[in-house]
Amino acid sequence: MIAARRRVSGKLIVIVLLLIALIVPAFFGAHHEESDELGQDLSLWLCLPFVGMLLSIAIVPLFKVHWWEKNLLNAAIGWSLVFLVPFAIIYGPGQAGHDFYHAMLLDYLPFIVLLWGLFAVSGGIVVKGSLSGSPLVNTVLLAIGTVLASCIGTTGASMVMIRPLLRANAWREKRAHIVVFFIFLVSNIGGCLTPVGDPPLFLGFLRGVPFFWTMRLAPILALNVVVLLGVFFLMDRRLHGKEIAAGRWPELPLDGSPKERIRVYGLHNLAFLAGIVGAVILSGILGQLDSWQDLGLPFFYGLKLPLNNVIQMVLIIICGILSIMITNSEYHAANNFNWGAIQEVACLFIGIFVTMIPALAILHARGDQLGLTEPWQFFWVTGGLSSFLDNAPTYLVFMTTAAALPTGAGALTTTIGTIAPSLLLAVSAGAVFMGANTYIGNAPNFMVRSIAVQHDVKMPSFFGYMSWSGRFLIPLFLLDTVIFFVLLQ
Repeated sequence: MIAARRRVSGKLIVIVLLLIALIVPAFFGAHHEESDELGQDLSLWLCLPFVGMLLSIAIVPLFKVHWWEKNLLNAAIGWSLVFLVPFAIIYGPGQAGHDFYHAMLLDYLPFIVLLWGLFAVSGGIVVKGSLSGSPLVNTVLLAIGTVLASCIGTTGASMVMIRPLLRANAWREKRAHIVVFFIFLVSNIGGCLTPVGDPPLFLGFLRGVPFFWTMRLAPILALNVVVLLGVFFLMDRRLHGKEIAAGRWPELPLDGSPKERIRVYGLHNLAFLAGIVGAVILSGILGQLDSWQDLGLPFFYGLKLPLNNVIQMVLIIICGILSIMITNSEYHAANNFNWGAIQEVACLFIGIFVTMIPALAILHARGDQLGLTEPWQFFWVTGGLSSFLDNAPTYLVFMTTAAALPTGAGALTTTIGTIAPSLLLAVSAGAVFMGANTYIGNAPNFMVRSIAVQHDVKMPSFFGYMSWSGRFLIPLFLLDTVIFFVLLQ
């Protein structure tokens, strides 16, 4: 016990000293370069801590699962230090402090507050009834979640739909494929039709892309959904047959009594869910007004937490707290609700957001040097990077790159320039669809995985999941490329 306390105290001392080192230069007017200038100078080796963070997520749980679960925050802080210390030595503590607080204050904080709010509210929505977990029922639930994703966002739809799906299939032994296809469709691809669906599209909306312009992705969405749901149904029917043959049956009335009606409890949480979505939209609209551009809470290094972000986070927190206070505790119990999934995401993404600072800076500064000119190139480069980096800034980088290219008739006018619709379509599809390629490609992916694990689903490892996406998504994306970004151009 004493040794454990000493280890914790030692870690706290290191963290406090680091924060002091990153704060003090701000009071002496420490110089820091803008991201474009810095990105031109950064060496690729500074991205190695980000690679190390990803490999830790992928490999360590395979051998030290219990240690990993207890040391998520330590791993995130450790890899953050592996990046920040040499970065501060080379470019100065002022630059390191500025970029660290920029990532935490302006990127991570709104990100995790939004996820927390959606997680808290959705945990109080319970679907009860005789859902058997049959191939047809599972396919219908996936289809419903896919439609919801464009209405309440991929994270909102994922948190609302994953528990009913898991509960319907609790009697089955092999369930991992259900969750994997759920991540493909509900947590990613389904969010492409509106700016509310996925953060990259919302950023496009804030920069002048019309709200319903993203409906142009509907044909691509339709093809992907039909193919994936069809493949899923055939796979689930085969595995469902094996479950029945092995003597496993759903817990449904077998004496001829009527099935329990499907009912949804905690519907008042839909109002809070709408409040969270409304807070995000309100924040985006306010942030575009000239009178709000300079309003914010001052912080170190001349940084400001924009007032519209403050309003957004306050409203989300209020919705989450009210939901928890008002919702019957029995609903949370029925959902096996606990804070484990959001804690895991919160810890890991600290390390991800910090260590990907140099990768995003390099991409932002040198993205126009990649020689991209064709829609299929934008689709794959945007998507490939969005599979591992935050897809929102990646989208902005290649949206900006596309705006610098010559345009023909029908070009779309935005605040960053005119863009050929075919290029913007490719960037949008790549950023949204290919977030499904890895567990970290989109925020709800990891949350869904964590919730599934808590429900005793044997989920594939990081690389194991990528083998699923490699078998089912990559061939589908190649088909998208040929049809929509080559033949129809």
